[in-house]
Amino acid sequence: MNFGLLIIGDEILSGKREDKHLPKIIEALGARGLGLAWARYVGDDPARITADLRDAFASGDVVFSCGGIGATPDDHTRQAAAAALGVPLALHPKARDLIVERMQDLARERGLPFEPEREDNRHRLNMGVFPEGAEIIPNPYNKIPGFGIRRQGRAAVWFVPGFPVMAWPMIEWVLDTQYADLHRTAGGREKSVIVFGSMEATLTPLMEAVEAAHPGIKVFSLPSVDHPRWGRHIELGVKGDPARLEAAYAELKGGLAALAVDLGPEMVR
Repeated sequence: MNFGLLIIGDEILSGKREDKHLPKIIEALGARGLGLAWARYVGDDPARITADLRDAFASGDVVFSCGGIGATPDDHTRQAAAAALGVPLALHPKARDLIVERMQDLARERGLPFEPEREDNRHRLNMGVFPEGAEIIPNPYNKIPGFGIRRQGRAAVWFVPGFPVMAWPMIEWVLDTQYADLHRTAGGREKSVIVFGSMEATLTPLMEAVEAAHPGIKVFSLPSVDHPRWGRHIELGVKGDPARLEAAYAELKGGLAALAVDLGPEMVR
């Protein structure tokens, strides 16, 4: 499976808030031997969100969408998801129960009676209005759930709030309960070496040969011109299927030896 990430909110694009989701999701996936295939940022524009979600649903990937699932006028994600799928919105019964539990908790904490018909309480139920066919993602922080919608095969889009304190444990719950069989623990998924005194054009034929000979492996080249320790260099490596990683890396190192280039430290991630 490929994993994708959609981050929604004007506050990210305007710079009012710094995005923390991208590095955290890379970390969470990496801890499970998985990787992020793509990420997108989009502001609070319903048409753009709908278009990006339509792409996400059609991608065949597992996609996490962060932000915009509240019930204020600038939250459009739930409505955009329904529009992208062409399905109606409806109050999810389990989400309703969880939101009512949360409202009861708040009333009890404040020493007030619970008044379900009060206008603000009835409005809070909108946070449980999801596209038809949605399933619940539990929220350990305040019980207000996220939701997921499955598509073909294992593919799905999973919707969580923008708040990291809620979003991150919810995403980890999805990874650990819905995709545990995809986790990998054997060995690193990336090996590389620092190459001095060479150019990418010189290394390209070797990179192409290694990638062609080892399906499931990608060869990467990260040049640097001003590294504080190594100066001008290229980090050259392979990543992908752990079962095929060592053979691909050995072939890469053999090709570098044939080119008689100077090598520096090696790295495993």
